[in-house]
Amino acid sequence: MSHPENGPSDAAAASVSFFHDLQDRICASFEDVDGAGKFEKTEWTRPPEHRLKGGGRMRVMRSKVFEKVGVNVSLVWGVMSEQGMAQMPGAKESGGRFSACGISLVTHMDNPFAPTVHMNLRCMSTSKTWRGGGADLTPTFPFEDDTAEFHAALRAACDTYRPGAYAEYKEWCDKYFYLPHRQEPRGVGGIFFDDLASGNDAADFKFQKDVGAAFLDVYPRIARRRMNTAFTEADKDKQLIKRGRYVEFNLVYDRGTKFGFTTDANPEAYLMSMPPVVKW
Repeated sequence: MSHPENGPSDAAAASVSFFHDLQDRICASFEDVDGAGKFEKTEWTRPPEHRLKGGGRMRVMRSKVFEKVGVNVSLVWGVMSEQGMAQMPGAKESGGRFSACGISLVTHMDNPFAPTVHMNLRCMSTSKTWRGGGADLTPTFPFEDDTAEFHAALRAACDTYRPGAYAEYKEWCDKYFYLPHRQEPRGVGGIFFDDLASGNDAADFKFQKDVGAAFLDVYPRIARRRMNTAFTEADKDKQLIKRGRYVEFNLVYDRGTKFGFTTDANPEAYLMSMPPVVKW
């Protein structure tokens, strides 16, 4: 794959167009669920003198149902640092030239019985193009019907891609979203995939679109089901402790956070996943 000298790859440009549309649809859906809040919109762009180009669209809402939710899209390109090149497949072959784009969201709900959720889709190009992403649910108080419905939606998206994809990506999610120092899973799982380059990028891209559609269909229903459940101060305290586990994972193990640091990205964007209030 040839990488443009003065812009993002074709795959990244097409992907970010979809991510922007998905971002708009998710934000509209979440505002409808919340019934009171509106997303604050922030655009950021690399300064002209920066070694990397591009920017992003940040969307953050702090409101009644969603105590804090961020839905961010970014697209950056340029030449990687030596540290970044060592971590990205194909970067040495491209002379460090890369494009990276993605959509990432995390919800932190006011009601302890409404689960936190994470969803991410990304496209990376160096001397080759590959994709990654997934979605996972992190309830403080798990409900079997919520877990089953969430997994069923993601399984349906995987089944349209290829046989066996759901089992493989579910296992990958369970292994990835695990806190070794706590010896406990982060939540009830979902799917996770990375370095996806089947040789048919159109099919890989369609799979990402199906994952986005599945998420948009299932999570608002789960949020509505739990957002008005009566809770106590003890329930809230348990939620804040659970959020501490979330912080530990994202700062120590999460690839996206690490990538943000290595690409000198906007800290407000890649630290968007941090909860507003937390306890240990």
